[in-house]
Amino acid sequence: MLQDVWKELLGYIEAGGWVMPPLIALMVVLWYAIGYRWSALQRGTERGARNLIERLERKKKPSGDGVLVRAARKGVKLRKSGYRDLRSFLDDAFAEEERELRKFHVLITTIVMVAPLLGLLGTVIGMIETFDSLGDMSLFSQSGGIAGGISQALFTTQMGLAVSIPGLIVNGILTRRQKDIELELAQLKDILCAEQRVAA
Repeated sequence: MLQDVWKELLGYIEAGGWVMPPLIALMVVLWYAIGYRWSALQRGTERGARNLIERLERKKKPSGDGVLVRAARKGVKLRKSGYRDLRSFLDDAFAEEERELRKFHVLITTIVMVAPLLGLLGTVIGMIETFDSLGDMSLFSQSGGIAGGISQALFTTQMGLAVSIPGLIVNGILTRRQKDIELELAQLKDILCAEQRVAA
């Protein structure tokens, strides 16, 4: 059973020609990057920024350990240190979290744009093979002739879209989550700086 599935998969890859291995490599890299971003974009708590700060000041541990919780811990620690220009220190302290939020975003976007173009390249190659077969009148040649060329064209287009479309959807969800967390980090900075001014 598993051997049959493996044979069918190899047949599918061979039918698509030399464009298929790069498309499969792109798919593996894409889903690795998506998995990384999915785990990196965890807030760590359901609480809002103000509640999270109050909880940390009362020395109560938040339930999770995500981007927001780590940033809030750093922010509360910095505010207790009594720095005069807290905003610049917060910017420096949150830089690591902000960098983590953006990691692999450009890579995912690039793969989502390149995969259909690579599929299109396979389509063009397949159509060239088809027209070559027509020119040679080798309709039923050993290499596949017209049927082989059209088959290659369709397989690569299908694979390019299969890589791109799910990646595009998940990347949209992750980008939305990234923007929400970035807004909450900015809110954390505002609250910490405002409370410092009130304490002064």
